[in-house]
Amino acid sequence: MHEVLPLARRRVLLGAVLLALALVLGARHVLHAGAARAPTRAAEVTPVRAEAAPKLVVHVVGAVRRPGLYRLPERSRIADAVARAGGANRAADLSAVNLAAPLGDGAQVVVPARGPSGKAEASGGTAPSGPVHLNTASLEQLDALPGVGPVTAQKILDYREEHGAFSSIDELDAIPGIGPARLEQLREVAAP
Repeated sequence: MHEVLPLARRRVLLGAVLLALALVLGARHVLHAGAARAPTRAAEVTPVRAEAAPKLVVHVVGAVRRPGLYRLPERSRIADAVARAGGANRAADLSAVNLAAPLGDGAQVVVPARGPSGKAEASGGTAPSGPVHLNTASLEQLDALPGVGPVTAQKILDYREEHGAFSSIDELDAIPGIGPARLEQLREVAAP
């Protein structure tokens, strides 16, 4: 009877080893079968490093949840910067911001707060209440600047689209229709 017990233990041990081997081989088969069906296109397999893309640094201020400096991918829009700052808060006047405008490195995105109701209608929309930011202004906001009509406002937008964000008011000199006198006039009411 002593010989039966060791034989039973050997059988149990051998069965456990065979079961473990079967599980390992089965797992390998399942993994290889899943890998064979996985997409093989290079764009889906090769991860893109986020650090490889050039970054813009922008300053988001005003009526946003988390004002501050943010790094964004190149070719980002103002909407991306506002979203990165936690979105606009309840006091924000997003109609005063061109969310589709492209960002430039070092730009400041200002999200203004709504004023008392009726204030914008009382002014007639002809005089801006603060400096108009060239990097975020809409066509209508640029058109409201003194001496800038719809044609020149469009030229400013086209220049901004082609050359990126304005770093200085002096860059307006490169736009046809804005001479030295107009440039001096705009220094008082516009900002990059």
